[in-house]
Amino acid sequence: MKILVSGSTGLVGMALVSALVRDGHTVCRLVRPESTVSMETKDGFNVAWNPATGELGGAGVGPDAVVNLAGASIGDGRWTAERKAVLRSSRIESTRALVNALGKMNARPRVLVSASAIGIYGNRGDESLTEESKAGSNFLAELTREWEAEALKAEALGIRVVLARFGVILAREGGALAKMLLPFKIGAGGKLGTGKQWMSWVMLDDVVGILRLAIENASVRGPVNVVVPQPVRNEEFTKVLAKALHRPALFPAPAFALRLALGEMADALLLSSQRVVPRVLENTGYQFLHADLSPALESIVTKD
Repeated sequence: MKILVSGSTGLVGMALVSALVRDGHTVCRLVRPESTVSMETKDGFNVAWNPATGELGGAGVGPDAVVNLAGASIGDGRWTAERKAVLRSSRIESTRALVNALGKMNARPRVLVSASAIGIYGNRGDESLTEESKAGSNFLAELTREWEAEALKAEALGIRVVLARFGVILAREGGALAKMLLPFKIGAGGKLGTGKQWMSWVMLDDVVGILRLAIENASVRGPVNVVVPQPVRNEEFTKVLAKALHRPALFPAPAFALRLALGEMADALLLSSQRVVPRVLENTGYQFLHADLSPALESIVTKD
């Protein structure tokens, strides 16, 4: 298949592109004008893409599938008004531009797989959340809801749309875990707040596998919770990570300190509780490569 991928330089994008190329697909990496990505790459080839104008390079025309992973990192810096504007533009406006570009194609893709996040559910305590659960009402939930709404407009073009609601992605190469490792390695790690909040996680290898399933399986459409079936509380995650690193977990980070340092982002990303169930994936029979936290973390921290 010919597959367009936006956000190909991110953690998930790089892993997915490499996997698709290994599978024999032709991968077109959508590259913005300001990008510093080399035009020389073994993993697919680059296609000029300007979300501001909607211009798409000719080589990107006529794809069989599109994977939209573009979006500024949600965890880089406090959520100032300026930062929120960047987060919205990089998700909502870029997705709108991409769908509009697809609408202008004579030969449209069969499927659009668009990134989303379990942040759409907001802080829900011990409630078990499936793809049918209602959205929350904080900034992250509203942002994600609008992001998904733009992607769903592709359905009117006759394109199957899959909304990949990512949980906490665990990988050595980057993401949330990479930021957690240093304090634990120096013995300064610990639970966040009360530690009672649920963490819904997934390994990068499974993220790639689930995205490939979404591309290939025509029965998959709409929201898909990209998380393992066994979420854990933050205090349990902390203990398992500390054990994997052979370090103590004696220094909890109080909620007030996290809010002081990170503002609104602390409640949305670190202190909120989301006990998410991958109901759609379970119905497809997807077999997770890493469903248990302890061996999953061991496989990461022992890669050195």
